[in-house]
Amino acid sequence: MRVVTVNVCGLRSAATKGLYPWLRRQNADVICLQETRCQESQLAGHDVELPGYHAYFCAAQRKGYAGVALYSREKPARVLRGFGVPEFDGEGRYLEAQLGKVAVVSLYLPSGSAGEERQASKYRFLDAFVPHLARLRRRRLPYILSGDWNIAHRPIDLRNWKSNQKNSGFLPGERAWMDDLFGRRGYVDAFREVCPGPDLYTWWSNRGRARQNNVGWRIDYQVVSRSLAGRARRGSIYTAARFSDHAPLTLDYAL
Repeated sequence: MRVVTVNVCGLRSAATKGLYPWLRRQNADVICLQETRCQESQLAGHDVELPGYHAYFCAAQRKGYAGVALYSREKPARVLRGFGVPEFDGEGRYLEAQLGKVAVVSLYLPSGSAGEERQASKYRFLDAFVPHLARLRRRRLPYILSGDWNIAHRPIDLRNWKSNQKNSGFLPGERAWMDDLFGRRGYVDAFREVCPGPDLYTWWSNRGRARQNNVGWRIDYQVVSRSLAGRARRGSIYTAARFSDHAPLTLDYAL
């Protein structure tokens, strides 16, 4: 099973940069997109079709903001939009597709980089998401939570970690939350199972020559249930073309 995830930083913008021709060549079973920044009704006339896939969207109530999408070859038995918290469900941050033997989620956590108010919102999301993660563990289906988590977990996950310890995305509280996620919460960072090395990033600032110099952050993940530990076989980050300020993350699983 191949799962591709990418923050598109505007679905229509990414489509003009060749995202969909690239996606059609990936032979993915599930594709998760974040920060779509559009309503489904706004996609007419744009190159966003993936023949052979079932397409689902979860837009924010506020136009031009957040939003997630999911494409699946297999028709899901159930599709869920939101995880039961109105503040964040209204921002289009969670889209779940329950397939035959696994559930896949396109997930977009808030960014706190715009200031204290947004960081407070991010912490509220993290607090609210913990009981949901516990509910998912009690279900029979294993989960792949795929998307932009907006947190670099460890120093290996960003180039300039020493100078970013007081910046959103690498704050002690955020990293401790990830420690808990991959510790007693029982979830697994699937990419790190197969790609443990350094200098592997999925997002780069638009300032300076960050992308050219690979001064990046790994903030996009595929987080899996403990029962899927060891099932990842291959992982890759595609950087040959630029569809947004994030790069697509692909993982192949033996299910």
